[in-house]
Amino acid sequence: MANTALGKELLDLENQYWQAIKEKDIDAAMRLTDEECIVTGAQGIGRINRQGLADMLKNAPYTLESFELKDAEVRQLRDDVAVVAYKVHEDLTVDGKPVKLDAADASTWVRRDGRWLCALHTEAITGDPFGRDRRA
Repeated sequence: MANTALGKELLDLENQYWQAIKEKDIDAAMRLTDEECIVTGAQGIGRINRQGLADMLKNAPYTLESFELKDAEVRQLRDDVAVVAYKVHEDLTVDGKPVKLDAADASTWVRRDGRWLCALHTEAITGDPFGRDRRA
């Protein structure tokens, strides 16, 4: 479904979201976010409202230098709910040092008042599913 009009629209919104993070464009990120958004990743689970998102972006301990989304899948669950999943490559600066990572991400988008908004975003760093590639 990534090649349908809806799929292209939602992938464009995902790219806009990533670009907003890269540019630290708080207004753009807030425009793309639902009133509250659940976020999961290596640090755990969180629920963040728009003001919390703004604070998080202002105080981010990293800089997103570049990103590339690929191998996307889109599934529309209802007229007003869709899921987007994809692989992402990220080039970051963390603590002044370059970091490259690959992850599998997914977002749930809901349509409110004619606009798609991100209500859930997950990120899983790729690698061995049992973490054996991270052992010392």
